[in-house]
Amino acid sequence: MVRISKADEVPWRRTMRSSNADVRRFRHFSRPYAAAVAGRPTALSRESRRLVLLMAAGEAQKESEERRGGEALMADRVRKEPPCQPLSPQTARSLAESVDAFLFDCDGVIWKGDKLIEGVSEALQALRSMGKKLVFVTNNSRKSRKQYAKKFAAFGLDVSEDEIFSSSFAAAMFLKLKNFPKDKKVYVVGEEGILEELELAGFTCLGGPEDGKKNIQLKSNLWFEHDKSVGAVVVGLDQHINFYKLQYATLCIRENPGCLFIATNRDAVGHFTDLQEWPGAGCMVAAICGSTQREPIVVGKPSTFVMDFLLERFQFDTSKMCMVGDRLDTDILFGQNAGCKTLLVLSGVTTLLELQSPSNSIHPDYYARSVFDVIELLRT
Repeated sequence: MVRISKADEVPWRRTMRSSNADVRRFRHFSRPYAAAVAGRPTALSRESRRLVLLMAAGEAQKESEERRGGEALMADRVRKEPPCQPLSPQTARSLAESVDAFLFDCDGVIWKGDKLIEGVSEALQALRSMGKKLVFVTNNSRKSRKQYAKKFAAFGLDVSEDEIFSSSFAAAMFLKLKNFPKDKKVYVVGEEGILEELELAGFTCLGGPEDGKKNIQLKSNLWFEHDKSVGAVVVGLDQHINFYKLQYATLCIRENPGCLFIATNRDAVGHFTDLQEWPGAGCMVAAICGSTQREPIVVGKPSTFVMDFLLERFQFDTSKMCMVGDRLDTDILFGQNAGCKTLLVLSGVTTLLELQSPSNSIHPDYYARSVFDVIELLRT
């Protein structure tokens, strides 16, 4: 009779968790081993006991080696990938000299809600005077490009419609490039921006703000009708999302053969007012993902779809572009995926603490307090 000590318990369980192959290999020993750990006398032959202890010891050694290897790998990675730098007079000059175009996010970078961020107007004018091309790429689908041009004008900023690329426009362009059938309709969980861009592209739309006024009363024998000719559902930021829209979108995606599920973006939150963050389009998209058990085609940042469109329009080399944004998982990742230089501004959703957190794996080339820092440092 033998007893196996508690000290052997942890490596054995790690061994049993390590892989299915290990589980099958050691199944012969599992029942008597568990009994031994529990303190009950267990009949194991000397050879069996020897094998059990060898396996546990071997797993412990393997784990120790893997841990040491992982620590070395992490140290090596830290050496090879220095943390991002705060923008300085030297790096600001280097950045300005190395790029021909700046891509700007809008919410949290240019403005917060209906309030222009301090120094933005002066910074944009200065960059234009240096001959830099400016492009504005926003994931906020509430407005069309035409509506955004009016917002820029209201702030006294000279920005043309051709310099604006919103996720609402990206959704329309995606369907157009995909040769979406003209006899099919698009159901919109979103606001006027998506509807306007889709209609400008020649598509027939349902839903939008109008369906935000509709209610459902759940009662017996209720049957919810939906249009069988809907061939795509586009989901974006929607202040008026309700149970009616969720059910309509769900039925279209689940029951209409080949129906596309398109998300303008998956931003969790956004600076839609100047004082605080609000739930983003990602919340609406997640609801439809849950009810349909489907993943969407994302056309906004960090998807490369918008970048491909920009490159075709402006014929720029991505190495000569700098993406300026306030979000790591959309703006900065978008720039990195395309091979652009990246600048994070701390005027929006990302804080310095979050940027420098050990859990953060997305590191921009540079960071600054705001867009104005670029010009201010260039003058230093």
